[in-house]
Amino acid sequence: MIQEFDRIVLVSDLPEFNLKQGDIGTVVLIHRGGEGYEIEFVALDGETIAVVSLFAFQIRPIQHREIAHARPVEA
Repeated sequence: MIQEFDRIVLVSDLPEFNLKQGDIGTVVLIHRGGEGYEIEFVALDGETIAVVSLFAFQIRPIQHREIAHARPVEA
């Protein structure tokens, strides 16, 4: 089960927040025992890009031997 402060991976694009499938975020709050989550997405320089409420099916845990990939985010 995904826990508070776990890093997660977004499984689909969220264009309204300039987020894309594969973006990595951090769980900052768990809703209803894991039905939903508040996820903070932060740029590599530390700027918060978005804090988004998501359902469990919209995220997944980071898996063994995955690597991050940098990309610019539009303002």
